[in-house]
Amino acid sequence: MFVTAVESRSDGVLGATPARRPLRARVGAFVALTKPRIIELLLMSTVPVMFLAKRGVPNLWLVLAVVIGGYLSAGGANALNMYIDRDIDAVMSRTEHRPLVTGMVSPREAVVFGISLGVISTLWLGFLVNWLASGLALAGLLFYVFVYTLGLKRRTAQNIVWGGIAGCMPVLVGWAAVTGSLSLAPFVLFLVIFFWTPPHYWPLSMKVREDYEKAGVPMLPVTAGNLAVARQIVIYSWVMVVVSLALWPLAHTSWLYPVSAVVLGALWLKEAHGLYARAKAGLAGAKLKEMRLFHWSITYLTLLMVAIAIDPFLR
Repeated sequence: MFVTAVESRSDGVLGATPARRPLRARVGAFVALTKPRIIELLLMSTVPVMFLAKRGVPNLWLVLAVVIGGYLSAGGANALNMYIDRDIDAVMSRTEHRPLVTGMVSPREAVVFGISLGVISTLWLGFLVNWLASGLALAGLLFYVFVYTLGLKRRTAQNIVWGGIAGCMPVLVGWAAVTGSLSLAPFVLFLVIFFWTPPHYWPLSMKVREDYEKAGVPMLPVTAGNLAVARQIVIYSWVMVVVSLALWPLAHTSWLYPVSAVVLGALWLKEAHGLYARAKAGLAGAKLKEMRLFHWSITYLTLLMVAIAIDPFLR
């Protein structure tokens, strides 16, 4: 069904009989296919937006339905991503233990699992939430699989820029789940995450550049030097911070959100400019400290979303 651009490797290094492996290990492998840690970030950007859209506490059953549906949708996309990328995962040290590489899950099982999650999530969100939210989640899944994984990842250094659109969809899903419609406010948050994604991911790509180079994936750190990447990180960071402030007038927030956006943004820019200064000085390896920005980026988004969730109660 899917075609990869790199010559396919063996289906798994542990053998061709994954069904014979221990049940607990097999269940864990299927859970791993969904990439739970990545989904945590996606859900973290969904639920706070529901509080903002409701201007208070949304229906908790609705929140639960969105969380479950969102997990299934993102999990299906991630499973299909792992199926498509099983060849490059096998040659990258940070992904060599994924279920398809080890043979804990077969390629056929991964495809069936991923498609099944996609279908179930679409119906789940459609019937229990609304069809607008369902359609947006499905659009994110299809974009991640077909546009990013199959179309962009192995062809352009801008892969993570445009591929990041899939990760922006949860804020629209959360807003649509509560209101049944869309407005400018959730699109501001869409853009915040759009501009957040490259400077969030590029530091990690800098850290594992040799992995991507070995796999033939043209991530920006592979095709450009550290200084060029750090410069792009600074540019995207400034745009992200400026865009984040647009939510203040559009969503009529209290003082908490703009203050949080300014403080968190200033700390982000300090880290981004620090990375640029170290790259400009020619520092590399451990001295570059690129992972400081990667870890801070997760904290930034978490705290910004917490502010968004709390803000409606201060109006």
